[in-house]
Amino acid sequence: MPHSAEEKKRVVARLRRIQGQAAALERAVQAGTECGALLQQLAALRGAATSLMAEVFESHLRETFGQAGAPDELDRLSRLARSFLK
Repeated sequence: MPHSAEEKKRVVARLRRIQGQAAALERAVQAGTECGALLQQLAALRGAATSLMAEVFESHLRETFGQAGAPDELDRLSRLARSFLK
């Protein structure tokens, strides 16, 4: 979870963009938009959510295990987690 004011502001801005994408997707469904276009919007929404999840997870790893003094291992775990989230 982001703790600094700057991190919170950045995360909230990303969440608002995700909300905007979800609202646009809802409008597209109501308008009867073609499936291909809906799938493209869904993929973009999923990518935005996954990216945010990876960022919050990485922050959690660093907060939880950062005191252990193994930055190389944290980097390895972060890369591994990101690969699973793709």
